[in-house]
Amino acid sequence: MDVIVGLGNPGPRYARTRHNLGFDVIDALASQYHILLCSHEAEAQCGEGRLGSRSILLAKPQTYMNRSGRSVAGLVQRYLQAEDHLIVIHDDLDLALGKIKLKHRGGDAGHRGIRSIIEWLGTGEFTRVRMGIGRPTGGADIIDYVLAPFTAAEMEAYEAMVAEAASRVNAVVAVPDRS
Repeated sequence: MDVIVGLGNPGPRYARTRHNLGFDVIDALASQYHILLCSHEAEAQCGEGRLGSRSILLAKPQTYMNRSGRSVAGLVQRYLQAEDHLIVIHDDLDLALGKIKLKHRGGDAGHRGIRSIIEWLGTGEFTRVRMGIGRPTGGADIIDYVLAPFTAAEMEAYEAMVAEAASRVNAVVAVPDRS
């Protein structure tokens, strides 16, 4: 079973903010594949289903972004087998708004949610779907920026990016014979 985790912060205050892009992609995948995110395991809102021929677990950790590792480690321990993928979807300040990059292993690049996951798993050997939000302009505070909703002018890029990220997850999961 592939474990697909979207990073974000729980609660309505953070809905549709830059920092919750991972949650938004999980919601898009859940809708696309008719998966209900109704179970709670390892401090995450989860749902099991199928993406093509693969079994998947969609998860939204409820531990807040910077403590995601605790939840992800619990899910990995319970669900991940050697031939399966862990895919983590998250926002990235170092990519321009709308840009998406796949990264299959590595460090945290300053992202505290990824840092937490690496610390808890003891490895950076997992796939990341990095979603660009760009950096704030005019000396704006980074924390305020990532926790702010997308502006009306950014909504088209936001919607396209969520759809493209879901497509990229589909492609990663569809890779045949990964054993």
